[in-house]
Amino acid sequence: MIGIIGAMKIEIEKTEALLENKSEKTVSGIRFVSGTLHGREIVTAVCGIGKVAAAICTEAMILEYEPECIINTGVAGGLADDIDVCDVVIAESLVQHDMDTTAIGDAPGLISGLNTVYIPTDEKVDSALESAAETAGDFKVKRGKIASGDQFIADAGRKDFIIRTFGASACEMEGASIAQVCYSNSMPFGVVRAISDRADGSGHIDYSQFLPLAAENAAKIIENFVNIYK
Repeated sequence: MIGIIGAMKIEIEKTEALLENKSEKTVSGIRFVSGTLHGREIVTAVCGIGKVAAAICTEAMILEYEPECIINTGVAGGLADDIDVCDVVIAESLVQHDMDTTAIGDAPGLISGLNTVYIPTDEKVDSALESAAETAGDFKVKRGKIASGDQFIADAGRKDFIIRTFGASACEMEGASIAQVCYSNSMPFGVVRAISDRADGSGHIDYSQFLPLAAENAAKIIENFVNIYK
């Protein structure tokens, strides 16, 4: 079984619509929909926005469904100069840009207990996601670091801090917490994000106008991934 998590309904509903033999279950207040896609067992969930909501969803999915891997999909703000709106970033590692215990001598982003700043994704999952994305549409696909925090980044100063401190290519609000839960459970995982804006308030494409396109691109990538990942 492959687990698919998105923060918003629009990021998951197209994938969910493709499922056959559906069944639903609510765990920890989260609606999980399971079924088959091209003969593979799939479970999807809308976790809600933010790191805590994403972590609750991920742990519930692991304990209830025991998937072989988990994919977090959705939209993100673009940070790197070589990516633009509508491009796709596949995480090679995740960092929590708002995790800050520097006052006691820790590095920015250090996760207490794990004693690491960056959580690496699974190479097998990443390779399948990259192949899936490259045939899903006419957009650039890049691997890079993705930074997560409980902030919608739309400020040039904060954007510059995240780039300078962590070298991230994109920022969003859930991926790094999903990564931490998966890492703690030895669960292979990947994060794929379509770029919705430049994370500086410039608004190259209106966020609400981009969402349907991003959702369709995400659904194509996930459908391709299901066929590729073995």
